[in-house]
Amino acid sequence: MIELTATSTSADTRSWEHPGRWWPRLTDATSHLAAPVAVIDLDALRHNAMDLLVRSGGIPIRVASKSVRVRGVLDAVLRIPGYQGILSFSLAEALWLCEAHDDIVLGYPTVDRAGLERLVHDEVAASRITLMVDDVAHLDFIDSIAAAGQRETIRVAIDADASWRSAALGHIGVRRSPLFTAAEVARFARMITRRPGFQLVGLQMYEAQIAGQGDNGPDAPLIRMVQARSRSELRTRRAEIADALTEIAPLEFLNGGGTGSLEFTGSDESVTEASAGSGLLGGHLFDGYRSFRPAPATAFAFDVVRRPTEDIATVLGGGWIASGPAVASRQPLAVWPEGLRALPREAAGEVQTPLQGAAARHLKIGDRVWFRHAKSGEPAEHINAYHLVSGAEVIDELPTYRGEGKAFL
Repeated sequence: MIELTATSTSADTRSWEHPGRWWPRLTDATSHLAAPVAVIDLDALRHNAMDLLVRSGGIPIRVASKSVRVRGVLDAVLRIPGYQGILSFSLAEALWLCEAHDDIVLGYPTVDRAGLERLVHDEVAASRITLMVDDVAHLDFIDSIAAAGQRETIRVAIDADASWRSAALGHIGVRRSPLFTAAEVARFARMITRRPGFQLVGLQMYEAQIAGQGDNGPDAPLIRMVQARSRSELRTRRAEIADALTEIAPLEFLNGGGTGSLEFTGSDESVTEASAGSGLLGGHLFDGYRSFRPAPATAFAFDVVRRPTEDIATVLGGGWIASGPAVASRQPLAVWPEGLRALPREAAGEVQTPLQGAAARHLKIGDRVWFRHAKSGEPAEHINAYHLVSGAEVIDELPTYRGEGKAFL
């Protein structure tokens, strides 16, 4: 069992700030393990979990499971005061997790017939899982599985669009819910409350254009301007939506945010909880943010198997790509030895990843290269377990969803 609430026993609790010590230590600790090898560092994970709480300003954090996909980590984080509930990414996953957890919100609408068939006839699961809806068709679909009166009452939350609609730039954010204004959300809420077999319990508004976009890169001035205007608009509109909904139904939660926008979310009086997950494991995508820098709690390593030229070393594997556009920010990043870069025409490949740079000249067949993931969930889809490292040794093995025989999405 991982213990994250205790004080760290490491002599240097921020040793990740010294790459020359951090990465060789992980190489030594895992030298007996065959590549690919993936690790979670206990001190770094503890640091990230506590830092997220500080950044959220005191509102509870719901853990986004898609960015973790390791039950041992989910369980450990949820034992920390300040963390409350899970934001799951599929109904099959939620049904599995609800065997041990009693507060699970499905982050996305579902049309999983088999899962819904189980949910609507399972009293315990129906009391522990909240479905996400943004269209009357979602309600119709659930009723097609079993009509009200012939099933359990289904808990639902409304997903409202938190993007920014700029007159000059157009739609800024991700394409999620069709519900944007307070009037649209309120109209849908009344439909839910008047419909037998459903209980409206919450609201979700995820500001991806703030949470998922770094503000410290080459386009920083434009991004900061866009985010500032988006924050101003969203704060006003979310308050209007929250006020409208609380007059219609007694909501249990109003959810917002993500790892990259916790300070803003925590300061928004309309929000009662935030969601975060990627910040626990600390992908390199967050290196491009001004307000925080998570520790690299997770990393993975591959072995050099080829030397096609004097300045290229090729590792076996590497193409563990994060979701989103297939650009550099979604690619795994070679971090040790320092000075390695992927080839533009190959990047990180499913079978092999050639690496070029001064450090490549000194790598030998069998040497180990460390990578950081971009977001957080992607490595767990390729490995059966993370090795938990504390200090200079592996102290545990944490199975991923895949290692437990689960492949949800």
